[in-house]
Amino acid sequence: MSSSDFFYGIGDFLTWAFGFFEWVGNKFNTVLLLLGFVGLFYWLNTQKKLSDKAAKDPNQLK
Repeated sequence: MSSSDFFYGIGDFLTWAFGFFEWVGNKFNTVLLLLGFVGLFYWLNTQKKLSDKAAKDPNQLK
């Protein structure tokens, strides 16, 4: 076994291992973007509920 066989073996293994990223592609970014928008709308809805509750409470500190 020569050293070139060893290094080609390492290269073939890394090509196989990093093939996962080719399969994933842009799916991960799309999921993060959708999750961010869901979180944003959840937070905006919660903030509106809290703001409406605070507007009706006259005993709050200002």
